[in-house]
Amino acid sequence: MDLELRHLKTIRAIAEEGSLTRAATALGLAQPALSAQLKRIERSLGGPLFDRGRHGVRPTALGELVLDRARVLLPGVLELQRDAVRFARAWGGMPRFRLGGTHGPLLGGLIDRVATAHPATPVTAYTAWSVRELAGMVAEGRLDFALIGVCGDSRPPQTERLVWQTVGTDPVFVMLAAAHPLAERRRIDLRDLAGEHWTDVPGDGCFGDCFAAACVRAGFTPASVYETDSASCVHLAQVGRAVGLCRATFPPTPGLATRPLAGHPLSWRHLIGWHPESPAAVTASAATGYARAAHAEAARRSRSYREWLQAHPDFGTAPAPVAV
Repeated sequence: MDLELRHLKTIRAIAEEGSLTRAATALGLAQPALSAQLKRIERSLGGPLFDRGRHGVRPTALGELVLDRARVLLPGVLELQRDAVRFARAWGGMPRFRLGGTHGPLLGGLIDRVATAHPATPVTAYTAWSVRELAGMVAEGRLDFALIGVCGDSRPPQTERLVWQTVGTDPVFVMLAAAHPLAERRRIDLRDLAGEHWTDVPGDGCFGDCFAAACVRAGFTPASVYETDSASCVHLAQVGRAVGLCRATFPPTPGLATRPLAGHPLSWRHLIGWHPESPAAVTASAATGYARAAHAEAARRSRSYREWLQAHPDFGTAPAPVAV
């Protein structure tokens, strides 16, 4: 016989009542039926759970063990049931699901998972280069969630108003033409790129300053930086006009190689944020899980990143909610 939650409730009732007769009354069972059920439970657990006496029943050592676990499991299951009901009502009551993010594959992965899991809830998306703009829209109630990135350990915007959870932390890789002489290396030292032109996407965070500081530590100042959209960055790298910085989860692209930088001098933290008092807040745990699943899938698609992660387990998809 497999142990079920109803069996734990039965054991708890017997212990609380201190008598099979009183427990049977509380459970709405006949006393012989309760006795027979208890015997089946005891056989499945390997021994007696109660000592019977003239004054009632008392838990055995095995019974105390089972009761200790039941006191944890039963409230946990009740809380799970309540959360599931709240979650279902929240999704069903939302007229739409509004996602915002900077340009990148993780936003698409999040949209796909939300739309698949909740086909009856329309999903809308808004993209912007500015993480401050996105955070402001969430704080003002114009977006439900924002998927953004920050450099290293930098704080995201609106921390006093929004809740932020880490989706994953990636090293910053370099992308260069597949025919570039350095593309054959497994990792590239930043100082070996001192003579290159660079390309990167715009943004209002501190990444530009962090990149400049990393170059100074490597002994050079970038000759030039073409700040443009993602597609143009890829093109400039493919034709050898520039090398670019990219997330380690950057998808495989013909004519392009992505390689880790030696010593991982730059890192990028993916975050998802929401307002704790918004109607969508009850769905935050699920939304965070969808975002992490999208990040894990993006990491799996990159062979160079998969290999890199084996030696750097502190990076990659966040395994559990982490407050920021």
